[in-house]
Formats: sequence, C-alpha cells, structure tokens
Amino acid sequence: MTALLFVHNAAAGHDTGPGHPECAARAWAVSAALDAPKFRGLERRAPPEAGREALERVHSHDYVEFVLDTLPDQGHARFDADTIASPGTKEAALRAAGATIAAVDALAGGEAQTAFCAMRPPGHHAEPARAMGFCFFNSVAVGAAHARAVHGLGRVAVVDFDVHHGNGTQAIFWNEPDVLFASTHQMPLYPGTGAEWDSGAHGQIVNAPLPPGADGKAFRQRFENRILPAVEAFRPEIILVSAGFDAHRADPLAQLELEAADFAWATRRLLAIARHHAGGRLAAVLEGGYDLAALEECVGAHVDVLAEA
Repeated sequence: MTALLFVHNAAAGHDTGPGHPECAARAWAVSAALDAPKFRGLERRAPPEAGREALERVHSHDYVEFVLDTLPDQGHARFDADTIASPGTKEAALRAAGATIAAVDALAGGEAQTAFCAMRPPGHHAEPARAMGFCFFNSVAVGAAHARAVHGLGRVAVVDFDVHHGNGTQAIFWNEPDVLFASTHQMPLYPGTGAEWDSGAHGQIVNAPLPPGADGKAFRQRFENRILPAVEAFRPEIILVSAGFDAHRADPLAQLELEAADFAWATRRLLAIARHHAGGRLAAVLEGGYDLAALEECVGAHVDVLAEA
C-alpha cells in the first residue's frame, strides 16, 4: 500500500479575486509538485462533495445553510475582509471537505496507510458558526468527526503545523476528550488564538507557539518536546494533519524561518507514531502556504515522506 492523492480541478475554480494570497495559482503549484515523476505511480482519486450530515457534525445547521445560501452564482461574495467566494467556491469547498472524508474512509478500510488531500480553500480557521481566514468549512474537523461517527475510531489526533493557529479546529473540539488537537504556530499572528495555556476542557488541546523569527531548529525543539509527546501519549487510532506550509521562510504572510526539510521531518515523526498506534493511518489536508515556489517544494517534500509508508 502507498499514499493516495485526492485531487480535483475544482480546487482551481475557487476565485478570490485579484491580489488575494489564497489564489487559484496555489492549486497549480500543488499540481506541479504532484506531477513530479516520482509521484506518477501514486493513485489519484477525485473527492466527492461532502454532504450536509457530515458538515453538521462540526458546524451548526444554520451556519451550513447560511454558507450554502450565500455562496454566489455570479460575481463575488465577501464573508469577511479576507474570506471571499466566487461561483466556483461551493464545489471547491464541498470537495475539500469531501476529500478528508474519503481519505478517512480509505485509511479506515485498509485501502492505504497515508493520504494527501490536495484541495483548497483551506479550512482550519472555520469555526462552528463562522467563516474566516479564507475558510468556509473546517475540512480536517469534518474528517475527524467522520472517523469517530462512521468508523468508530475512539481517539483521533489532529496535528496542525500551519503558521496560523487553527482556531476553528480548537473551538470545534474544545470539549471533546477523544480528539487531540496539537498545534505549532507563530504568535503573535492572526487569528490571535493558540496560547500555550489553552488546554481544552479535558487537557486535550496542546499549543506550542513560536515567536517571529523562529527557525527550523526552534520548530523541531518545540515539536519534539511538546507536540510529539502529547500525540504519543494520546495513542491515536488515526492522525490527521493540517498541513500548512506558510511557516516557510519565503512566505509573505508570516515571519518564521522553516525550510521544506523541517516539514518533511515533522511528517516523518508523526508517521512513526501512526505506525506505532494507528496502523500507519495518517491523512494530511492542505491548509496554507502562499509563496508559490515554496509551496510546491514543501508539498513535494511532504508527500515524498507520505509515500514512504
């Protein structure tokens, strides 16, 4: 068994307008990474659109209705200053969430051990009843809830190494003892959440903020000393990764100094825990990454490790 790739051209159909960092060119950069000769043997699957039942496990019914009703048939709709939708957004957002569901299904069914969901828009800022930070539906949370509700997986770990804190994922699982949320991120930075003392209702939220200018050595130390022990102690039955690559030193939206090798290292360490506790099951979901060359390089390094499984 090897890594599955969930890809669809709808990812490029979500148009955020001129000058927006979360642009369709991100989908093209990811596609360029996955078109490398070493990945041509990996199976690619088209993700389905997530259904309302799956979305409403983590978002309120009224919120799901609001988003689906507000997404435009023409022109653009603005959910906040940064979160902009176009006629292609509905399919893209539903398939992004659907990719995570399909990845969980494949891993739980023994069809593969790892998967990469190469979709946009990102999701980890979407709260139970609020779109924000380029995000409409929280894809990784939808996948985690699906793993529990449909496959009966009792302990799901969500690890987020995007440079921005996954406030939506934290909010969704704050009161859930059977979902671990562990995050490294720059602080201070948007959205202003993710303090180290935020630990959830059951101690299952683990934040490891990094100061502006922190490099790969500092990132690895925090990951080694805080994130990995928490994931290991949780003994997850599946690991989901919010794989944002905007902590790269070239990214225009933050001030960390990571390289592609740092993301590959983190992925490899998480895979080791997945093999120990979860039968190797690890699915990664694309989040941020706004320098196109860095995004292509980092996705390639990340998927290269997933393909080792």
